[in-house]
Amino acid sequence: MTHINVLDPGASPLDYYGYELRRLREAAGLTQKQLGDILNYTGSLVGQIETARKVPTPEFSERADAALGSDGLLSRLVELVLRSQLPAWFRQVAELEARATEICTFQSHMIHGLLQTDAYVRGVLGALDQTDLDDRTAVRLARQRIFEKAAPPVCWLVISEAALCQEIGDKETMRGQLTHLLAFEGNPRINIQVLPFSAGAHAGLQGSFTLFRFAGDPPIVYTEGYGSGHPTANPDTVGDCSLRYDHLRAAALSLKDSAELIRRVMEDRYGEQLA
Repeated sequence: MTHINVLDPGASPLDYYGYELRRLREAAGLTQKQLGDILNYTGSLVGQIETARKVPTPEFSERADAALGSDGLLSRLVELVLRSQLPAWFRQVAELEARATEICTFQSHMIHGLLQTDAYVRGVLGALDQTDLDDRTAVRLARQRIFEKAAPPVCWLVISEAALCQEIGDKETMRGQLTHLLAFEGNPRINIQVLPFSAGAHAGLQGSFTLFRFAGDPPIVYTEGYGSGHPTANPDTVGDCSLRYDHLRAAALSLKDSAELIRRVMEDRYGEQLA
């Protein structure tokens, strides 16, 4: 990336963040190492972020704001930075997630990104490519910050039993992931239903999809392929997928029975023995 002395803050959100971090640090009279010591990070990491060679995390930004008295500037900027680091074809989806009042998704083979743990994300993203895995993991996890909003979306997630059985990472990763799903029990805004193998042929055999609903805009259906996303507001497509989703929810286990199946899979496949 660009050398720090000629960093162009207008080049990208990441460059702008680095420029502002450097400006704030120098105004506070701190070296990179001194700021790193205060934040409990290395001075090298501070330097990499300042030169737009490393993607900052929300946690780093919050600590830096507190240390530099920047009134939340870096925490606001990091949202733009993280979204800009998503694959270009996926950025619109992240915007839909951030705007939606309701998200209804069916996943046939994998836990949805909004509910993935750090280790699970690493297993998914690192399957064929370990390059910049820390940064890519942080970018995906940042999407989950929509649940921290004052009015987070209501989410309905129908997950195939196959997604619970597909071992991503290792057994410890899967135990952590299924434990994470169980943590949402009783949360009325995040509802997880499992479509069991016993359901047989079902309305989602054509693949995974997501329905986004909004306060004042038409709903949108999103599907994706290899390296491409396909959002559409076509009323016929939305109507068809809405009907399919209703049938999937009807065929899936209840919220309570879904949690019991998740526990059973966790115990039987991944060696977790619950008290």
